[in-house]
Amino acid sequence: MKDLERISGKTKRTALQNDVVPPSSQTDHRPAAAAQFVTIAEEDAGQRIDNYLLRVCKGVPKSHIYRILRSGEVRVNKGRIDQLYRLAEGDLVRIPPIRIAERPAGPAPVPGTEFHVVHEDSHLLVIDKPAGVAVHGGSGVSYGVIEQLRAARPDAKFLELVHRLDRETSGLLLIAKKRSALTNLHDQMRDGTTDKRYFALVAGDWKNARQHVRLRLHKYNTAEGEKRVVVVQEGGQEAHTIFNLKRKWKDFALLEAELKTGRTHQIRVHLASSGFPIAGDEKYGDFALNKQLQKANDERGALRRMFLHAWQITFAHPESGQPLTLQAPLPPECERFLVSLGQPIQ
Repeated sequence: MKDLERISGKTKRTALQNDVVPPSSQTDHRPAAAAQFVTIAEEDAGQRIDNYLLRVCKGVPKSHIYRILRSGEVRVNKGRIDQLYRLAEGDLVRIPPIRIAERPAGPAPVPGTEFHVVHEDSHLLVIDKPAGVAVHGGSGVSYGVIEQLRAARPDAKFLELVHRLDRETSGLLLIAKKRSALTNLHDQMRDGTTDKRYFALVAGDWKNARQHVRLRLHKYNTAEGEKRVVVVQEGGQEAHTIFNLKRKWKDFALLEAELKTGRTHQIRVHLASSGFPIAGDEKYGDFALNKQLQKANDERGALRRMFLHAWQITFAHPESGQPLTLQAPLPPECERFLVSLGQPIQ
C-alpha cells in the first residue's frame, strides 16, 4: 500500500498542516501522511466538489470519494459540505490522506498530438477532428483527442471537451480552455442557442428540399457493453433534426443536418429510421451497401468511412458574447467520393 500524497491538477497549495489520519493498519509503522490543503484557482471554480475530487484523486475508487465526502473528512473553508457543493475561487479544500493499493505498471504514455486548429483564443480551442479518432478514452479506447491534446500541451491549465463527436464522425470539436467558457457554452447548448450543422451522404431517393424529423430516442447498452440508440413511441428523449437537400445523384443524396436537439447518435438514427441510412455507417447503416462501397466500381469511387461531417457551428463567444461562426470543409476522402459520383441530377 502507498499513500496518495500528491493531488494532480493546476491548483495552488498551502503548506501542509498537522492534520493527520491514523494509519489503517497496526503493523504499518511508517509515518502517517498529513491532509492536503488546496486553494481553488479560477479554472476549477464552478465545479462540483465530487467531480473535482474524482478528477484530481487519480486511481481512487468512486465509492471511496463519496465515503470521505459523507463522513465529513473533506472540508471547504473548515466547514462540512455535501457532494453537490460547487467550488468557488479561493475556497480552501481539505483533502484527507487516501490510501490506494499498489498498482502494476500503467499503460504506455499518451502520445502528444496536435490537430488542425480552426480557431483558438484564450478561452477556446476549436479543431477539425479526423474520422476514426475517439474524442476521449474509455470503452476499450486507451486515449482520445482530449488526452492527446493535454499531452501535447503540458503547460495548459485547463482543457475540457465542450461536446462530443462519434469516433467515426469528422469535423468541428470545441475544447474549453477556461472553466467559465465551458460553463457558458454548456448553458448555450442546453438553451438551444447554438447552431450545429453536419453533412451526411445517404443512400436512396431523397425527395424533399427540407424535411423535419421528430422521433423520440432511447439509449441503452447491449450485453457486450456497446452503446445503442433506438426510436421509441413513448418515453425516451425528444429529438428533432431538420434535413436540407444540398445535392442529389441517382442513388445518393448529400444532406445538411441541422440539429435542434443534441441526442446521442441522433442524426444517424433519424436517417436510418426514415429509410435513408448514412453511407458507411457500420452501426445503423445498410451493411451490404457498406461492404460494396469499400471497393470502387465503374460508377463511383470507394468510401471506407462513415460519411458524416460536422461542418459548421455558430455560437456566442463565451467572453465577448459576439456571434462566432466556424466552418470545416469536407475531408478530401469525402470530396473525392462525391466527385466520383459524377454530375448531380439536382
